[in-house]
Amino acid sequence: MPAPHCSGFRQLQPLLSRRSLLELGMLGTAAPLVTPARAWANGRVSLPENSQFGEGTGFGKAKACILMFIWGGPSHLDTWDLKPSAPAEIRGEFQPIATTVPGIQVSEHFPKLSQRAEHLAIVRSVTHDDPAHLSSVHHLLTGRHAVQVKSDAISPSRKDSPQIGAALARLRPGDGLLPQAVTMPWMVNHPAAPGGTAPGQHAGWFGAAFDPFLVTGDPNHPQWQVSGLRGIDGIPGTRLRSRESLLATLDRSDAGSFGGMQQRAFDMLTDPGVEQAFDLSRETPETRNRYGRHIHGQCLLLARRLVEAGVTFVCVNWHQDGANFWDTHGDNFNRLKRDLMPPADAGFSALLQDLEDRHMLDETLLVWVGEFGRRPQITPGNAGREHWPWCGSAVLAGGGIRGGQHYGRSDSQGGYPAEGATSPADIAATMYHALGVPPDLEVRDRTDRPLKLTEGQPVVPLF
Repeated sequence: MPAPHCSGFRQLQPLLSRRSLLELGMLGTAAPLVTPARAWANGRVSLPENSQFGEGTGFGKAKACILMFIWGGPSHLDTWDLKPSAPAEIRGEFQPIATTVPGIQVSEHFPKLSQRAEHLAIVRSVTHDDPAHLSSVHHLLTGRHAVQVKSDAISPSRKDSPQIGAALARLRPGDGLLPQAVTMPWMVNHPAAPGGTAPGQHAGWFGAAFDPFLVTGDPNHPQWQVSGLRGIDGIPGTRLRSRESLLATLDRSDAGSFGGMQQRAFDMLTDPGVEQAFDLSRETPETRNRYGRHIHGQCLLLARRLVEAGVTFVCVNWHQDGANFWDTHGDNFNRLKRDLMPPADAGFSALLQDLEDRHMLDETLLVWVGEFGRRPQITPGNAGREHWPWCGSAVLAGGGIRGGQHYGRSDSQGGYPAEGATSPADIAATMYHALGVPPDLEVRDRTDRPLKLTEGQPVVPLF
């Protein structure tokens, strides 16, 4: 199947409204919250007989995960897996540079990350066979193949498997008011594709009550705020509480069906601690500058604040940049060195330093990955690289991961894995493993069909 050419991407809807937040609570009836112990014993989810639950290096070491989803498909050959000995039409313009770990090199346009390599586990053998953006997103973010594979034509639906953060919210509900899963700064979307928004970004058949909390906009903008957590049109919390009481009176006959979720939504809207967790003005200018005063860097800083406040899973999607993101079909090298790699380098390296300084890195898993890699052969005439799912790279750090290593190996031209082939589902299973959820857990969809949480296996040597 030829790799589709991608045009620019459009903005999604404005910030999540309070009405949406309250509706989220009302939709909780389809899948009630359960504790992990009950979830694994109540018949809705169960362990297979041969499960290694609770066993294995690194299992449950991480308390939280920040996934940096590099939307568009980053070129592994120009970032983490350079081939300086390959022919010119493959190796490209960039040079590898040494890192703090002998024997590990990265791109010259990752100078800050090169100085943090002792924390990084670089997987150079990520592979699958789906060149479509949308269905590949589902595979990576859920650990399961999409309803329709190799397709940019299918939109999100409740037939989708649950996104990792949504599944964690279902299986490991928190005690606090903050959502357990947050996505920012948008739901990745491809307007040139018939399907538009990529599937696999919400709770799928677990139900809307467990959809990640969507935070949109540019946190670097001076006037940015999470409008869904502000007072409704200036209404103070006391008046909102009175409206809550009125609603409870009107809905008394049905309150038992969704009262708990609705109460949680009202509590989120009126608790100042929730708003403070999203308040970047509480960070010093020095810290904000270290992450980079751009949307990606400030999203990563916000992700750190949320994890510190108790959020389990934060997915930071590469933002709407109006230029096709990392989908570098043309002008690959200028786009990478000018627009893409510098903010990625600054944000990821600052996040590593910040978590280490706060003694949070050992319990926070970081994952940097896109939906696929890029074709080794540079496109003549426009210096682009096309879609290439057969080989790509991913980077993990923290959360029990053993840094200073590379896992797997691509062939001499970066076209296919030479050893250690790792699927997107394996990456998802590794995240679950680190967070203490067995990836072979049996769950049931909305039709009561038994399914494994993922189709992959954790890459245990990374721990």
